[in-house]
Amino acid sequence: MSNETSKNNPLLCDIETGMCEVTTNEVQEASDSTPAATNKKIKLVYFTDPICSSCWGIEPQLRKLKLEYGNQLEIEYRMGGLLPNWSYNSGGISKPSDVASHWDEVSVYYDMPIDGDLWLEDPLNSSYPPSIAFKAAQLQDEEKAVLFMREMREMMFLKKKNLAKWEHMATAATSVGLDVTQLKVDFEGKAKSLFEEDLKVARDYGVRGFPTIYFLDDAGNKELVYGSKPYALYEAAILKLNPNISKSEYSKNWETLFSKYPTLTAKEYSVLSGAPRIESEEMLNALSDSGKLDKWNTKNGAIWILQ
Repeated sequence: MSNETSKNNPLLCDIETGMCEVTTNEVQEASDSTPAATNKKIKLVYFTDPICSSCWGIEPQLRKLKLEYGNQLEIEYRMGGLLPNWSYNSGGISKPSDVASHWDEVSVYYDMPIDGDLWLEDPLNSSYPPSIAFKAAQLQDEEKAVLFMREMREMMFLKKKNLAKWEHMATAATSVGLDVTQLKVDFEGKAKSLFEEDLKVARDYGVRGFPTIYFLDDAGNKELVYGSKPYALYEAAILKLNPNISKSEYSKNWETLFSKYPTLTAKEYSVLSGAPRIESEEMLNALSDSGKLDKWNTKNGAIWILQ
């Protein structure tokens, strides 16, 4: 897959830069202003999209940030509108099936399970519906909305569910304890305008791809991490804004990690526990073999689930 192709299509993320870029011919400069930080915590403004494979790739880093600095971070999730529809032919990509092999490549590169066959079996026609559903979930409960996003991504990347279909969004919502009836009302109503607001904010700040994370302090200072990057770069952005911030120690045994995050990939477990990647997978397999964890296999890796 050529770099030119990757850079011209939103679903063909550039593995080298770790970015899934939106399709636009307009080059916008980032605004000098920044989203306002509301308190003394460091604020992360995270521009993402439910179907962004590079965003799935940084889940291990984000989960570790929350464990080590969560008490001093405020994360604001903004949807970016990665795939409006298929009414374009960009970089030689004109149909969903063209994306399948790329997702398989991304899975190997990030060491996070992704099954590209979704684009052959039941492809999404747009990322807008799950994005709007996320905004609807935020109206109910911010924490459950984040769980909802994770559930949607697991269903899509691992189980090949078309998350543009309401039935799958409803399943994800039910599993994290959202009021599905209210979600549908908001999905068809005010969540649409909230999503449009997110798109405007992304345009205002010149966001061209995902993941994009602004780190802000209460004095208006900012750091930007653009693309999927190693954990040290996210931590460095925090420490640059507040060199005196304290890191929380957390238990790295499997019971504690799964009590915090009931689903973990081998890469995530390795990053969170500090155990070597191969050793992590062997341990998780042993736990699933003994019945302490469930395991969901894909052709490109697995995820382990607390029973």
